[in-house]
Amino acid sequence: MSTLGSVLAAIDDWPVETVAVGVTDASATLASHGPTDAVLPVASLTKPIAALAVLVAVQDGVLHLDEPVPIGDAPGGITVRHLLAHAGGLPLDEGGVIGAPGRKRIYSNWGYDVLGELVAERTGTRFVDHLRIEVLDPLGMATTTLDGSPAKDIHSTVDDLLRFARELLRPTLLEPDLHHAATTIAFPDLDGVVPGYGRQSPSDWGLGLELKGTKDPHWTGSALDASTFGHFGRSGSFLWVDPTRGVAAAELADRDFDQWAKDRWPGFNDGLVAALDDADDADDADDGDDADDGDDADDGDGTGSDDAGGDR
Repeated sequence: MSTLGSVLAAIDDWPVETVAVGVTDASATLASHGPTDAVLPVASLTKPIAALAVLVAVQDGVLHLDEPVPIGDAPGGITVRHLLAHAGGLPLDEGGVIGAPGRKRIYSNWGYDVLGELVAERTGTRFVDHLRIEVLDPLGMATTTLDGSPAKDIHSTVDDLLRFARELLRPTLLEPDLHHAATTIAFPDLDGVVPGYGRQSPSDWGLGLELKGTKDPHWTGSALDASTFGHFGRSGSFLWVDPTRGVAAAELADRDFDQWAKDRWPGFNDGLVAALDDADDADDADDGDDADDGDDADDGDGTGSDDAGGDR
């Protein structure tokens, strides 16, 4: 049986100069390893953080999930919801071929740049300031900064990402219905490509968050529940949340995602899940022992026996 600490310490053997990881429940960090206060780029892990800022604007009535968003020569009907869920037909970057919305899951940085501009226009505030005021400051993510695109240019720490993960486990910024929309499938049954992992059918996403679903292979491994959601970044970063277990994990590294990560992340996450489940089983056993001890406690007749003292 591996302990949580020993599983996390496995990152010491990764071919990475700087790497840190932590795991949390909805209340507090359970364990961590490495320099969790090191500020590193998170790359596309920027998207779920930026998406939360967009959803706060939706909640405030500044924009609406199903309102059309005019985008140059793009076909009509592209909505805020489409863009958050990579279903707007926009290519990765501005200037590529544009498809019809709601037909395929096409991963798009451009869509998030459009959303950042829309929020800034509607609020009269730069998106970077909106993000700080509405998300980073309330969550205590003091070391997290956005300098550039809301699709890919946040720098953060594992400590701050765990704060963000706790918000996803126990939301305080979004009403329940909007949080549910963000963390469940938007536009079901769309096929698409998960960067680095190839075509997936279906390729399920929520609003800013990738859903594990039935994807195989997958960077989260095989042990996490299908309802698990999160994101990874080209910078070698990941964050996942398993709502059925009530736990989340975050990792940052200073080596870009490539084969080293594909080889290590799934097994690492499976080991982490096994250690968490073992710890839960041990806690349940301890609780059972405590209950048994209570049953055997002195009943007031000095014998400590349920059968002593005659009829009841």
